[in-house]
Amino acid sequence: MKNLFIITIMILSLHAQNNSSNESNISTESNTSLETNTTSETNNTKVDKVSKVEKQLQKQIEREKKFAREQTFYQGEEYDLGYAEVNPDSIDSVPLLEPDYDFEMDDVYD
Repeated sequence: MKNLFIITIMILSLHAQNNSSNESNISTESNTSLETNTTSETNNTKVDKVSKVEKQLQKQIEREKKFAREQTFYQGEEYDLGYAEVNPDSIDSVPLLEPDYDFEMDDVYD
């Protein structure tokens, strides 16, 4: 059982090493293919990237504005809630409600 475990670990480590060498070969091939693009294509892609970034920035700015509005609401600094405060002296005059423990389930099953 131990031998099987050790063999499995060795195979997995060899597989991981092969994958990392393959990825480095692929990345160098993609770098050389990118260098062969014409300048007009790269300029168009740069413009597209800039417009996408600007759109994302505008979306994020709107999210931040919405978050700021929500935070002022949740913090409640602008609201006067004094009218909803309870007078502690008036709590004694409220009657205490006792729970009804005489409930029988027999009527439910009939």
